[in-house]
Amino acid sequence: MPAFEPSYDLQKAIRSRLLASEELTALVPPDNILDTNGRPERMPAVIFGEGQTVYRRFDSTTHATLHVWFQEPGLTQAKAAVSAIVQALRVDAQISGALILDNFVCHDLMVTQTRFVRDPHGSFSHGIVTVAGIMKAK
Repeated sequence: MPAFEPSYDLQKAIRSRLLASEELTALVPPDNILDTNGRPERMPAVIFGEGQTVYRRFDSTTHATLHVWFQEPGLTQAKAAVSAIVQALRVDAQISGALILDNFVCHDLMVTQTRFVRDPHGSFSHGIVTVAGIMKAK
């Protein structure tokens, strides 16, 4: 049986929830929600960035970072998109149930931090969203 990395299942779950968010896709076209390196060529965009898994005996906490990019002089659109992401990723397993993924079950999913960075040249806004999920192998 092959081993699986929980961050990949979490990334797929996050992408699915983002694509289902009408609020987000009104700001960022679905084709611009990507897993790619570097500053995006198409704007606006949501890019999957860094990931980390901290293992415990029976489960893990898996972290994902999303980078939100807009070509704008301020941070208004980036903040609106980040707000839509926070709403899309709000999962309370006690109310909605756990997320059943391909190889893992996500028992909790939440945005743990948002940050906004200004482009020194004034051309781009950059939002950073950190997400954590409690993952348990099936």
